[in-house]
Amino acid sequence: MSALSTWGARHLQACLGALGRLSRQPLSSLLTVMVLALALALPAGLWLFVSNARAATGGVADAVDVTVYLKADVPLAKAQQLAASARERSGVAAVTLTSADEALAEFREFSGFGAALETLEGNPLPHVLNVRPTAGADGPLEIETMKRYFAAWPEVELVQVDTEWVQRLGAILDLMRRALAIAALVVGIAVLAVIGNTIRLEVDRRRAEIEVTKLVGGSNAFVRRPFLYTGLLYGLAGALLAWAIVAISIAVLAAPVGTLAALYGSRFGLSGLALREVGLLLGTGLLLGLLAAWVVTARNIARIEPRA
Repeated sequence: MSALSTWGARHLQACLGALGRLSRQPLSSLLTVMVLALALALPAGLWLFVSNARAATGGVADAVDVTVYLKADVPLAKAQQLAASARERSGVAAVTLTSADEALAEFREFSGFGAALETLEGNPLPHVLNVRPTAGADGPLEIETMKRYFAAWPEVELVQVDTEWVQRLGAILDLMRRALAIAALVVGIAVLAVIGNTIRLEVDRRRAEIEVTKLVGGSNAFVRRPFLYTGLLYGLAGALLAWAIVAISIAVLAAPVGTLAALYGSRFGLSGLALREVGLLLGTGLLLGLLAAWVVTARNIARIEPRA
């Protein structure tokens, strides 16, 4: 048998041994896995909440529009000319012209004051330019410069930049991302503590076995190997259960969220963890399990020596 085959056989034996020991104490193993799963499901659920919130808003947190109201006596041909001039300015991605007649028709349809509007002799609404800045020109300084540029036109009555709600939404999403980072850090420490304490108790329980193994020539690495696989199995099982918890939660909430979105005229639907995110969750569980087992065993096993 080659050295590689021997190495693989030893690791397979250690992995199967760790799995067997976990199966012989199913209740304690299940409770530990459930604690790990709940801990890992928290940041995964927060991540989905933030990503679905961004998807639901359709990226409006990054969209800032400049609304240019023209004077009431500006003719439509002049408004079209101004719109063409605005499109040629650097930093402008798109310009939409809403004529006074279009604005009045929309207001009559959605305001509920259609009958009252019939008494008006003329159209009191002006032509409106809706200016969308480019991605690199939507900062506060650039927006203020653009606002002053359009306000200087003699045909312009008012320039309005409604960015307060955008800033609030961006601040809320940024707060969520920061909360996610803090939760991930706290959860990581908690997972390390749970797995580490479980492995430490297992090392203490098998102290006599470890002493005998060392007495017959077993190295610290040989003794440590089954515990490392125990940590890996705990981390993997906790991550898999966390994935299941998140998937079930998405399935339960999908229908109510879809109904709520439909009431607002949206086709938004909740999305679960993508394949890359599932891999990240499983990899995190494995890494935390291995790290916790390594730290605990490196400290405790080295201090266990055969008794004379």
